[in-house]
Amino acid sequence: MTTLVAGHRVRLGADLVLAGSVTLAEGTPAEKEAVAGTLALAAGLEGTVDRVHEDVSEPPMVREYVRLKSLLDDYGHQMPPESRGRLEEEVSTLEPEWAAFQQRSLHVTVRVRLDNGFVLDDIPGDVLVPASG
Repeated sequence: MTTLVAGHRVRLGADLVLAGSVTLAEGTPAEKEAVAGTLALAAGLEGTVDRVHEDVSEPPMVREYVRLKSLLDDYGHQMPPESRGRLEEEVSTLEPEWAAFQQRSLHVTVRVRLDNGFVLDDIPGDVLVPASG
């Protein structure tokens, strides 16, 4: 996946069809009147990235691995052999979780302001490609 950066030009890499309920932007949530609608946007439509959000949340087991590994790296040489051995064992049991976390792809969502005036928010970043020229 291409790295997306706010302010950079992008284009849609695939046709998009937006379907579902549409609400007026000026209305309050309680006043929202749903209107059925469908909008098709063709691949190649260009715009500018406003915001990029990368979901980098770590599962609890990954946070525990990072904590214990840091403890082992920083203080393991000072620990009694039995304590250090137990800590090394705990770290090794959590290594598969850590490896899986490192291999996963980030979930990236983007807010892009298209040249035709439309704003797409929270769309998957993988539907966008860098604009040529």
